[in-house]
Amino acid sequence: MRVVTDFPHSVVCHDPVWIPMADGIELNARLWLPEGAEASPVPAILEYIPYRLRDGSAARDIMHHHYFAGHGYASIRVDIRGSGDSGGVLTDEYLEEELVDGEAILRWLADQPWCDGNVGMIGISWGGFNGLQLAARRPPELKAVVSVCSTDDRYADDVHYMGGCLLGDNLSWASTMFAYNSLPPDPTVVGDRWREMWRERLEGSGLWLATWLAHQHRDSYWQHGSICEDFSAVEVPVLAVSGWADGYSNSVKRLVEHLPGRCKGLIGPWSHKYPHLGEPGPAIGFLQECLRWWGQYLKGQEHGVEDDPALREWMQESMPPTTRYGCRPGRWVSEPSWPSPNIRSWRLPLAPGRLCLDGLPPDQESSLTVQSPLTCGLFAGKWCSYAAGPDLAHDQREEDGGALVFETPPLEETLEIMGAPRVTLSLAADRPVAMVAARLSDVAPDDKATRVTYGLLNLTHRDSHAAPSALEPGRRYRVQVKLNDIAQVFPRGHRLRLSLSTSYWPLAWPSPESVRLTIFDRESELELPVRPPRPEEEAPLAFEEPEAAPSLETTILESGHHNWYVHRDLAADVSTLEVINDNGLKRLEESGLEVGVCAVERYRSRDDDFDSLEGETRWDRSLARGDWKVHTVTRTVLTSDAQSFHLHATLDAYEDERRVYSRNWDIAIPRRLV
Repeated sequence: MRVVTDFPHSVVCHDPVWIPMADGIELNARLWLPEGAEASPVPAILEYIPYRLRDGSAARDIMHHHYFAGHGYASIRVDIRGSGDSGGVLTDEYLEEELVDGEAILRWLADQPWCDGNVGMIGISWGGFNGLQLAARRPPELKAVVSVCSTDDRYADDVHYMGGCLLGDNLSWASTMFAYNSLPPDPTVVGDRWREMWRERLEGSGLWLATWLAHQHRDSYWQHGSICEDFSAVEVPVLAVSGWADGYSNSVKRLVEHLPGRCKGLIGPWSHKYPHLGEPGPAIGFLQECLRWWGQYLKGQEHGVEDDPALREWMQESMPPTTRYGCRPGRWVSEPSWPSPNIRSWRLPLAPGRLCLDGLPPDQESSLTVQSPLTCGLFAGKWCSYAAGPDLAHDQREEDGGALVFETPPLEETLEIMGAPRVTLSLAADRPVAMVAARLSDVAPDDKATRVTYGLLNLTHRDSHAAPSALEPGRRYRVQVKLNDIAQVFPRGHRLRLSLSTSYWPLAWPSPESVRLTIFDRESELELPVRPPRPEEEAPLAFEEPEAAPSLETTILESGHHNWYVHRDLAADVSTLEVINDNGLKRLEESGLEVGVCAVERYRSRDDDFDSLEGETRWDRSLARGDWKVHTVTRTVLTSDAQSFHLHATLDAYEDERRVYSRNWDIAIPRRLV
């Protein structure tokens, strides 16, 4: 990372800035302005997220917003209502209230004397979501969006559900926001009313996990904020960005395909991070790409953006399996449109133990069965990698022992794919509720198996996410499982392996009871999106080196610790996945705040007892400055039986080691074909 200190414009930071809402609530913001903007107004760039600009995202914020301001933009970071030092209470993600506030912020920005009326939005994850959602409301001030690690479909392609299966990340993410929302505003910013505001949050924010578990199908709750309901509403230019290790790479191609305005897609090897901070590498000069975008669509300058390919993707080379990569070797490739005329479909029928390279199905049909152990999935990694620990999939050989496996002979030529592989299965189940996990792996000559992509399907959702229906045990169905998009090289001499399992715990919550699937191979196949290399790509795409403004000065007071552990208690036959994300304790020298964050997650099961499933999360967060000290402890436990999910949660808040608030939740939520 190149740290830039010399910019075309000197920058003045205004902090705090208060933005009034119609109901009297004020939102807190930090504003970076190029000197002279009051006399010569400039476009504005908005990032609008709930991650506490004073102590949560402060180090990252200054790297981006000072950089944009130094290049001639008013750059502003706003905390959503009820977060950080903003007023109000935050009770869920992407609420109508949040979007109405967002429209008010855009109007406020356009009305400021230092703004020329043109506004762009940038954000990763939550900020990428609400950039798209606000664009769909067509506010006249919003002229362009950069959306990183986001989605167009809040049900089918978000952290909550995948293929109709409940994701483990649903619990993990709910616990993250449970902890964030337990924290108070900063007394140096809001004054003596900080305790009153804190109490309002503790009492009013609620338990979001209960809401998300109550909506197990694709209903109006998830349709709200899903721009796929009407792609035509997004008319402004959108730069859609993600990475292959991220949970949101699938949406990029859909946005490129369906948005009516100018949309460009960029997918690297990265996890859930901005590309200039991207891990696995290589990172790129993403802020420079943003300047090209802003210059083109906020200032009307010609930067060649419209001549860029519709899609730029990192074609990953084969790598041995590991849970964390520093860098993924590969090359940048491009496509003029999506769907691309350069992709062809290759169908590989299934036969006992084999993927048929010649495309010919077996002469006689075989019925193959699989009933996976409950622990199949312990080495699956995280649905959405944050590169904060060893959270990618491990060598798949141990997982494959609990799966039905189909494999090609060694490839005679190198194979490259780009897009979403699909598995068509003719199957029957012996229970009314069942799931299937499909994994595509790259098997090297030494037999190590690297997972390339995967997909999940709750088989009761085979026809609809909105109106699923129970399976008739023993009845034969034909279903299709879409795997995640990928661009991947399979070298000559390597093998392709398709693995099918009836469990993928704890990445996904299993079915209510153990299930045996019967796969009929003659009507089952793997479909690959093959992309032959093209001669014109001999001159590869290139990006500038990553750069940013200096970050905040930070002092490490206690070191952090990040790791994943798999524990096997053989005497009790209990298996536990333990995830530790301990960020330690640090002091932000600008504000003097000492910030502590530690999260521990545990996912347990016993033998093949489906009633033994348990996910537990605990977050400890602390803030201190001088004599002011607060900390909170949030704990969430999710269990289930065949009929219901059982949710138990606790929240304890402390001031100067004295507990000032405590609350318990015990909620049972009926399972609805999940």
